[in-house]
Amino acid sequence: MSQILQDRKYSNSHEWALLDEDGTILVGITDHAQALLGDLVFVELPEEGITVHSGDECGVVESVKAASDLYTPISGEVIEINNELAEQPDLINSDPYGAGWIYRIQPSDIEELEELLDAEAYSETIEAEE
Repeated sequence: MSQILQDRKYSNSHEWALLDEDGTILVGITDHAQALLGDLVFVELPEEGITVHSGDECGVVESVKAASDLYTPISGEVIEINNELAEQPDLINSDPYGAGWIYRIQPSDIEELEELLDAEAYSETIEAEE
């Protein structure tokens, strides 16, 4: 069973979004997504400073089994990327909700968070896929 944290919002494409105290949004992929992909060997990160819109493709995660596009769950400016993933993409496998975060966004419309799934709805989405 995949770990789903209550303090985040989730997209149908298996990204999570966490509202930080400073109003920024931390983004990563879910435990379920990393488990499906298997051992990650490469992460293509978005560029700092770019503006993204909810649903935009903004990077790629590659494993020994497959490559999967990353989609941004919320619109805004990418203000920070997790540079540690360049050397250690497997951080996403070992700690998808912590050290394996992918990027941080300064949201342009914080209300978009309400359009994402809560933990219960995301759990139901996973169950429907299986």
